[in-house]
Amino acid sequence: MKKHIKNLIVSSLVIAGLSTTVHSAENYPENPVRIIVPYSAGGGSDSVSRALAEALKPKFPKGIAVENRTGGAGSVGMSYGMHAKPNGRIITMVVPELVMLPHSGNGGDIDYKKFKHLAIVNSGYAAITVPADSPYKTLDSLLKDANDKNLLFGNSGTGSIWHIAGVGMEKAANVEFNHIPFKGASAAITSLLGKHLDAVSVSYAEVASQVDAGLLRTLAVLAPHRLSDAPDIPTAKELGYDVAIGTWRGYSVPVDTPDYIVNYLTDAILEAAKSDAFKTFMAVSNNAVDIIGPEEFEKKIQREDKIYAELISGL
Repeated sequence: MKKHIKNLIVSSLVIAGLSTTVHSAENYPENPVRIIVPYSAGGGSDSVSRALAEALKPKFPKGIAVENRTGGAGSVGMSYGMHAKPNGRIITMVVPELVMLPHSGNGGDIDYKKFKHLAIVNSGYAAITVPADSPYKTLDSLLKDANDKNLLFGNSGTGSIWHIAGVGMEKAANVEFNHIPFKGASAAITSLLGKHLDAVSVSYAEVASQVDAGLLRTLAVLAPHRLSDAPDIPTAKELGYDVAIGTWRGYSVPVDTPDYIVNYLTDAILEAAKSDAFKTFMAVSNNAVDIIGPEEFEKKIQREDKIYAELISGL
């Protein structure tokens, strides 16, 4: 019966001289799909998205790939995805910067209301990290020299979550850093490894492999509690600094995307995030799986929009 009805619709379109392509849940995805990551290759956002894309492959027979579009602390890539055609061929990885940057005046035209939000798959907290041979062995020693020695403090871009984490650390300790922005966390970490920076504020997952290799040392994490995958690293809070700031990574599509595509993508992402392959990658890479569906995702963004409006207005 369904095929009969579909044939009648196609016949009517032909008679009317219109396209015979009938877009529906039955033939989506009929084209390759891209996930836009608004940060450089090699960082946490990129690696999480590539692992998710791999887990999503069975749902996208025409192919699914990751594309990095960097700049503006993530605003360039998110704006590109926001303006994409609402046909399900472009999925955008979004992060807290989606609601942070507009309040700082650095967000271009990005607007969380111009997306339909599908799901969050990951969250993490900032880690204050230095080279392994740095003279700073503790967070207190780093902060003690911050004002006098003009310490270079790298982040993933002006107005980014890791920039705000650094600012939060400053405020909690009543010090000042010389903030150095990069086009993503991986670029900041590369500069730290090259001894061009004194410290960085990025997620622990992004520095964990270098810490394990003895190349870097994390002094503290800006988390409410010690991380399960790094229990020996103290939190800033337990060291006397009341600051906890982190990120999350979710996926969204343009607001006019049809519901059947939104539902397909949401179900596919939630299933992929629960897959053994994805969970194994996340565990090995020290990334926390944090799965949040569309309704709570939308509420979370609305809450954080208000929180960051207050925080950033006071900078």
